[in-house]
Amino acid sequence: MQDREDERIDSVTYWQETLQFLRDKLPKEEVERWFSRASYVSQKNNTLTVAVSSSFIQDQIKRKYGKIIRNFLYQVSGQELSLKIVVQKLQKSSADEQLKPPVSISKGRPLAVKKHANLLPRYTFDNFVIGEGNAFAANASIAISRSPGTNYNPCLIYGGVGLGKTHLVQSIGNWISHNYETMKVLYVTTENFINEFIQSIREKKTAKFKNRYRNADILLLDDIQFLQNKTETQEELFHTFNALYDTNKQMVFTCDRHVREISDITDRLRNRFERGLNIDLKPPSYETRVAILRKKIEEMNATKIFSDESVINLIAEQITTNVRDLESALTKLAAYAKLVEKNITIEVVREQLNPTLEKNTRISIYDIQKIISEYFNISIADIKGSSRKKSVVFPRHMAMYVVREVTELSTTEIGLEFGGKDHTTVMNACQKIKNMLVADSTLEGTVSALVRKINEL
Repeated sequence: MQDREDERIDSVTYWQETLQFLRDKLPKEEVERWFSRASYVSQKNNTLTVAVSSSFIQDQIKRKYGKIIRNFLYQVSGQELSLKIVVQKLQKSSADEQLKPPVSISKGRPLAVKKHANLLPRYTFDNFVIGEGNAFAANASIAISRSPGTNYNPCLIYGGVGLGKTHLVQSIGNWISHNYETMKVLYVTTENFINEFIQSIREKKTAKFKNRYRNADILLLDDIQFLQNKTETQEELFHTFNALYDTNKQMVFTCDRHVREISDITDRLRNRFERGLNIDLKPPSYETRVAILRKKIEEMNATKIFSDESVINLIAEQITTNVRDLESALTKLAAYAKLVEKNITIEVVREQLNPTLEKNTRISIYDIQKIISEYFNISIADIKGSSRKKSVVFPRHMAMYVVREVTELSTTEIGLEFGGKDHTTVMNACQKIKNMLVADSTLEGTVSALVRKINEL
């Protein structure tokens, strides 16, 4: 009996030492996110069992940290210990207290829950799936929420439709609003910001408008691409920006493209947006799409409906665009399953999502690259490569330009499909083709012919 008790003490100690090792090795935000609700359960037959609160956290810990934990357990125990992670509702444990972050923001005090008028409560860091394409933006957002107005101010998050910009910026607002009572958090879409400004002029209440925004502690402005051609609104935002920046108030902006791609915006406002941290969100990888689907299925309480793993894999393989399209596919399939009282199979997915799958595969980057490479008699490897030969550079620029014209992909997304090139490279390529079209009217026929071939696919 005493031996068993000693063994339990040793195994608990192993887990406690593992937690300390993770705290020393990983950023505080990561440890808090994934291990604050992890609790020691038992050790039997060289298997250390730990409980977490959801399948999502279970998958993330296995995928991201399983190997490093097993290696550390071997070092401290001198034996091969398997790590088993189970899902169960957890009681508050000592690990919670050990990993509870200290209040580092001087203003305000922690609150349990506080609703914000313009923030949707479903947008939180806990249900944001972190993958290779969004880890930088997610971790920066977490850091901003913990210590606003310090290291990453201002912050601009940009990327294509449905990649999580609004989710992240509202998560920042929700975390701060829920935890710090005296901080004034303002979340607003750029469209509403413009409308409010116009209304304040019409009603002669510009002073009230200025006070509302310049007295904020946190300004979260979504979709700044709509500032194009809004000269007076840009002027007002410029002065609001200066007022907040000079008093160390946090600002976070989102945009569907890099700020340099926004036309008809003043240079001085553009420079303000570029002053701080600019982060691009990339389309989710296959592994991230699978994790997103599993998380959404868990949130929908639809695990039984989507019990076939091959179904999840098929959706992740076929829908490669963004999170919004993944959610739409799941919603449609779940509704079908409920109405016809059937579980989802591969055949059901193909039948119900056929238009969606066709939309996502109808015009692929590869098809466009293939058509243009054949047209110019060069290889796709050349199109995606880095050769500086004129016979290759022009077709490559043309391919980037045509992709930009016939798809809704951002320059960042296009760059990834052309050998991992930077978004500025794509921007420069597109601009060069535009300049050539102005200088040489015959080139328009070439572009039209290529687009026609692509649309015939």
